[in-house]
Amino acid sequence: MNSEITAKKVSFRNWKYFLNLFPILLIIYGNINGGWFSLLNFIFTFVVLGIAEIILPEDQTNDDVVEDQLPEILMFLSVFAQFVSIFSLIYGIYSGSIKEYWIIAAALSTGAASGTLAIVVAHELIHRKNKIWNFAGRFLLFTVFNPYFYIHHLRIHHKYVGTNSDPVTAKFAENYYHFLIRSISGQIKQSFQLEKQRCLANGKSALGLNNYMLSCLIGYITVLIGVGLLAGWTISIALIAQAFFANLLLEYTNYIEHYGLSRNDNERVNEMHSWQSNKLISRFFLIDLSRHSDHHFHAAKPFNKLVSYPTSPVLPGGYASMLLPALIPPLWFKLVNLRIKSIQSLRT
Repeated sequence: MNSEITAKKVSFRNWKYFLNLFPILLIIYGNINGGWFSLLNFIFTFVVLGIAEIILPEDQTNDDVVEDQLPEILMFLSVFAQFVSIFSLIYGIYSGSIKEYWIIAAALSTGAASGTLAIVVAHELIHRKNKIWNFAGRFLLFTVFNPYFYIHHLRIHHKYVGTNSDPVTAKFAENYYHFLIRSISGQIKQSFQLEKQRCLANGKSALGLNNYMLSCLIGYITVLIGVGLLAGWTISIALIAQAFFANLLLEYTNYIEHYGLSRNDNERVNEMHSWQSNKLISRFFLIDLSRHSDHHFHAAKPFNKLVSYPTSPVLPGGYASMLLPALIPPLWFKLVNLRIKSIQSLRT
């Protein structure tokens, strides 16, 4: 009897991750109806979830991991949901439901979902060795016009996190805006270098379609021109806008995940080199991305098996509630810098 109760309890954890799909429902409704409805997901993501995260408690449970097919089903639904989300933006503008300045609102709302669902799920899938899932992860990144995350995250970030060789690790006292420029430019530069080296090592032209960066760029341009010619250039611009906003959210996430945490080049990555949060909203709306310490400690772990460490640095809030402080550098430094100093004193 007790085993049955335990099984029901632990299986509920995997159901909670399906909250990640809820914003897509708001996107579809907003893009089809237009007007103020275009802002539904933007308001939900940055206001409702931010407040809810402050109010709701943490969930630090580590003993509720279960083996079932729900995570795989969620991955499939997430890929399909992103496709529908992008299509609804195209349809809403093309049909005239979304007009004038509401196009900007719709692009931002759709981009918010792309940042919190598509890129987060892509991050999960590109770590998988299965070719189909890996391709699905790259497809999700294609919808946000990001050619470098797939290369850089796997081959640079995980290897050099916390060191000066990783532009995705935010330095102590570095604000988000400076980090944004340094991170994106550094990732693009290093990714181009890696692809050039890979192509030449395989006897291929570094400037041909074998170069993943270049083939993706050609793909983006082809899609945007095709959409522009068939459905209108306004839609192409909206697609660029949603992708741009999604990547801003990606860099915000990168910023808070490793801010100020450093390690020596010869020091093994462990649970101390990433910030974690057990806030309910961050955990289940972002499929446990907030358990980032365990992800870097054990990169091959699927999201539903990540655990919380009592020794890992803990953010003052979750991903939803730390967005505003990150955008206000003095506030961010006040909330986080003292925690870093405490961590450093413990390590010394």
